[in-house]
Amino acid sequence: MKPYVYITRKVPESVLQPLQEIAEVGMWPHEDQPVPRDVLLKEAARAEGLFTMVSDQIDAEVLNAAPKLKVVANMAVGYDNIAVAEATEKDIMVCNTPDVLTDTTADLTFALLMASARRVVEASGYIRDNRWINWSPLLLAGHDIHHKTIGIVGMGRIGQATAKRATGFDMKILYHNRSRNEKAEQELGATYCSLDELLEQADFVVCLAPLTSETKALFSTEAFKEMKSSAIFINASRGGLVDEDALYDALKDGEIAGAGLDVFASEPIKADHPLLQFENVTALPHIGSASLETRMKMAEMTVTNIANVLNGHAPVAVVNEDLVEKKGSNASS
Repeated sequence: MKPYVYITRKVPESVLQPLQEIAEVGMWPHEDQPVPRDVLLKEAARAEGLFTMVSDQIDAEVLNAAPKLKVVANMAVGYDNIAVAEATEKDIMVCNTPDVLTDTTADLTFALLMASARRVVEASGYIRDNRWINWSPLLLAGHDIHHKTIGIVGMGRIGQATAKRATGFDMKILYHNRSRNEKAEQELGATYCSLDELLEQADFVVCLAPLTSETKALFSTEAFKEMKSSAIFINASRGGLVDEDALYDALKDGEIAGAGLDVFASEPIKADHPLLQFENVTALPHIGSASLETRMKMAEMTVTNIANVLNGHAPVAVVNEDLVEKKGSNASS
């Protein structure tokens, strides 16, 4: 009898062949609606593999309801939606999709920075609202990007790729990370500094750190007060890194010049979200890796991760690496 794999959102059938050859595959039939909690629990109860999205909370309740489960493969680089410690205790591998989305997410991050600095969305709305009557010297004047200072919080793969893009604008690159990134320093001229120093000096503060218990609400009232009044805050990581009430106050009080946000504390947001009342907020619906090419690669990697585990091999990318060693696989992860 083939193992059962459940996919929590509709993905293209073309990527599923490797799974369909070795497993019975079930899939929530909607692309734009998350799987209901009761359906997820029911399907997890018989699944050996779960193909999940960042919107799915794979917590202790789900894991406890899934006695056969061997692998949870997230179609994302982040995995804060999964109870990794509990999964590890149950010998369940947790997989993700790093690398394949690095450049695409860095492209979006820098596009968000540029759009925020030059008021691109606001300017487009200006025309659509039929408000463009005359030209004037300071009409929708934004901020230069070239030769400014970018401060990147989280110099991982995406942070490094974003810094690479900043070099094309002759930007000074500051970064803060839990450990030094010598490659970024040597190849990109990035300068390591404390978070306080970065906040005080950067014209653009770019959040690309992972969401952990240590980084939750990292960008607080105190953090925004340390930033320049001319600075723009960009978040393309996870919404939970930001105290949104503090960001609201900082924008309302003019403590920072604007924000570009691809992620929010609770998603999706509605048009009445408090941060959307500000014209100097550029908001996107969590589309950091949303190019057709990259999303297909992510889906393919997620399929491969599950297929490898079910076939007794190491996944391409695994979060709880110690579990691979425990299982004695000789395959590279």
